[in-house]
This record gives sequence, structure tokens and C-alpha cells, in this order.
Amino acid sequence: MLKEKFRNMSDTNLLLFITIVVFFLMYIGAVIFQGKGFLKPQTFFNILNANAALILLACGLSLVMITGSIDISVGGVTALVCMCCAVYLDYKGGNVFISLLIAIGIGLAFGLVQGFLVAYLDIQPFIVTLAGMFFARGMTTIVHTNPFNVENPNFVALKDTRVPVPGMGSVNKLGVYVDAYVEIGVLVAVALVLVLFFVLRYTKLGRNFYAVGGNKQSVLMLGINVKRTKFLAHLLCGILAGIGGYLYFLHVGSGAPSHAQGAEMNAIASSIIGGTMLTGGVGNIIGTFFGVLSLSTIQNIVSSAGLDQAWWTGITIAAMLCLFLVIQSVVMARKKKQVKK
Repeated sequence: MLKEKFRNMSDTNLLLFITIVVFFLMYIGAVIFQGKGFLKPQTFFNILNANAALILLACGLSLVMITGSIDISVGGVTALVCMCCAVYLDYKGGNVFISLLIAIGIGLAFGLVQGFLVAYLDIQPFIVTLAGMFFARGMTTIVHTNPFNVENPNFVALKDTRVPVPGMGSVNKLGVYVDAYVEIGVLVAVALVLVLFFVLRYTKLGRNFYAVGGNKQSVLMLGINVKRTKFLAHLLCGILAGIGGYLYFLHVGSGAPSHAQGAEMNAIASSIIGGTMLTGGVGNIIGTFFGVLSLSTIQNIVSSAGLDQAWWTGITIAAMLCLFLVIQSVVMARKKKQVKK
């Protein structure tokens, strides 16, 4: 009976199931081998606090990857958002709401331009978004060269806001009960993950994303506008990069040209670990969410084990990627076998 259920699972659901199982096994392993620190709820919430921005960047990558495309500019967009908002708040006497609109506007601009070039001019997405990445990094330095912390009081108050999680606290070394908390960015990220999950699963646009990534010839026969669908995927990815950049800004509270270095690679890795296939047509936003958690958990395990050198983290991420790419290959082989039958 159980075997039959697995056999009838869609590729997306099967990869989602595998991702969630791997995450829980990894976290249980961290609890067993790295001590009781991982048992504290705040340890888990800290993972969310540190990765709220990455969750949105990875979700944006998932959208374009489901359509069979790619976007490697999201890290550069994040850095540009941080620097522009920081300069506006500290040097221009700006307010927090307008700074958020600036962040969304930057992401929207990148999404519009890159989406148009990829979808309507049929330029390779890797080349387009590579140019976007270089442009964003260069513009970040032009806006302001030196890193600095934002001192705008309204922004600092928002940055330091903590939302307590009822019943999830723990007793510290002094015997005092301390409430667990999350940052505002986590609430925004989780809310958008749920919205994107609904869009992909229950709307025509979401179904079109999967169809375009799955079989372009079939979608043309079905009357789906492939160019518009790809354009909208890149547009949404750009907007999510803008919002994600602002969440990153809220977390670090500063502007610097070096911000979010490698964020695009972490976002792609999280998306793949979450079950999104590079070939398109398969992916799940909830899987991407767990992919980010898995990536961060393995980084915490490596750090807790005393392997603080950067290459150990790179090696473990590479091993995880290889594992999930093999799993995806097995799933694809299973699909082809079922089609032949």
C-alpha cells in the first residue's frame, strides 16, 4: 500500500517529501551529535532570523527555474538595495516606508529589464542575469564606496523589533526564563512563502509556470503565452529580490558593496535542495523553504563541529548538492520508466 502511494506521487511531491525528511534527519543528527543547543527553540528561530532574505531570494529562483530559466543577479540586487536604502535613510533624511518602496522599485526594475530581454528578445538568461549581477555590484559601489551602519532612529527601532513566540522560550544559564523570538523579516518571509505556494498550486499563472518548464511544445498547442509567462516569472523574481534585499538590510542594518556575496549561489543551491529541477517543470515553494533550512542547518553543524574554515562549508554544500542532483536523476529515470509503461 505504502509502495503504491510513493509510485503514484508526482515528481514535485516526491522531491518535497524527500527534502523534508532529509531536513528533519539532519536536525535530529545535529541534536544527537552536537549537543542540546539544537534542542532550544531559539536555535531554530535563529536559523530563520539569519535566512529570511535568503528564503525570498531562493523562492524567486524557484519561480524562474520552474519555467526552465535562471537568475544569478539576486545577490547583486540585494547589495544594491542595502546601499541605496542606507544612503537614503542616513544621508537624505529619508523615512522607512519610502526606503521600502525604493527596494521594491529596484527589484521591479531588474525584473522588468531582465524579463524582457530573456522572454521577448530570447537572450540566454544566464548571460542577461550575469550582466545584471555585474551592473548591480558596480552601481552599489557608485552609490557609496565605504560600508557604514545606518543610524536612522526609526529604522534602528524597526531593525531591533523582536516578535516573541509564545510558549517556545527556554531557561538560560542564570535560571531565568527567556522568550523565544523572531525578527520582523521572518514574518514577512513566511507570509510570502504561503502566498507563493498558493499562486503556484491554485492559480492559472502557477500552472502556466509548470507547463512552460515542462514542455514548451505542448504549451504552445494549449495556447499558453510562453513569452509572457517567462517574463512574469523574472518580474516576480526581481520583486522578491527587492523585498529580500530589504529583509537583508533589516537584518544587518548597514550598507556595503560586499553584502550578499554568493547569495545567488546559495539561493540556487537551496532551490535545488528543495526539489526544484534545473530542467524546469518541477519544484515546490515549501520545498525551497526547507531547502534554505537544510542549507543553514548543515552550515551550523559544520561550525559547531569546530570546522570554521570556509572551505569545509563549501565542501558540505557541494556534497548536499550532489546528493540531491542524484536524487533528481533517479526521479527523472522513474518518470521516464512510467512513461514507457
